Amino acid sequence: MQVVSISSLKGGVGKTSVTTGLASAALAAGVPTLVVDLDPHADASTALGVRPGDQQDIGRMLKSPRRARLAENVVPSGWVERAGNAGAAKPVLDVAVGSAYTGIYDRPDLGRRDLRRLSAVLAGAQGYELVLVDCPPSLNGLTRMAWSASDKVALVAEPGLFSVAGTERTMRAIQLFRQEFAPKLSPAGIVANRVRTGSAEHTFRLAEMEAMFGGLLLSPHIPEQANWQQIQGAAHSIHHWPGESAKNAAALFDTLLENLMHPQGLAAAGSVRDRSQR
Repeated sequence: MQVVSISSLKGGVGKTSVTTGLASAALAAGVPTLVVDLDPHADASTALGVRPGDQQDIGRMLKSPRRARLAENVVPSGWVERAGNAGAAKPVLDVAVGSAYTGIYDRPDLGRRDLRRLSAVLAGAQGYELVLVDCPPSLNGLTRMAWSASDKVALVAEPGLFSVAGTERTMRAIQLFRQEFAPKLSPAGIVANRVRTGSAEHTFRLAEMEAMFGGLLLSPHIPEQANWQQIQGAAHSIHHWPGESAKNAAALFDTLLENLMHPQGLAAAGSVRDRSQR
């Protein structure tokens, strides 16, 4: 089972969109997957078509992690019915539902014991090949808790000045976190998201990212999707949305998932090249 945190220290770069795109690709590929919605805004839960019911949300499970019964409290994504084939076993895409309650842990002063809360909850995960943790856009307690429980961190960045600078800071934060708390943690790579192919600025920043991060910049890049908000608002997967642009985006996420789970030739974990100057 691979546990991958989807992170960004800058909001608005499409981190949740990347999480749900990867979840959609995993569902289409038949990879048993759990999405942990650790962002207090719980946008991933909404996009995945789940609503809190009698089950405990992830915040309540974190409150008493050793007593949490993960298998009893996850909720199947609303996408599963659309993906199922008559007479075939249903694919697995479960969600540990997000809630505002997790915000009590999103502070900078969590000790080592608190950082292990998500690890304790995920100890009850069975039957999954992939766990995707949608982190909040900060380096407070929830993100650090996710990193403590993860094998890899995938960073999401737009090809813009502030996002690229934030990604470099996040890479350095991962290095420091590994040294102090999680020596086995490694960067899964960097996803360039919301790329506008006709933008000279985006072209320049992508080249800058390649110079800075080398093999850690994952392929393919994800272009800006005009109807993404509509897709998420309708609680559909990208693989089940009509239209050629959605079909093309789904194929990109299929490749991105493969490269994320089976990386080839990534740069040494945590290496960051000197930033090129404009």
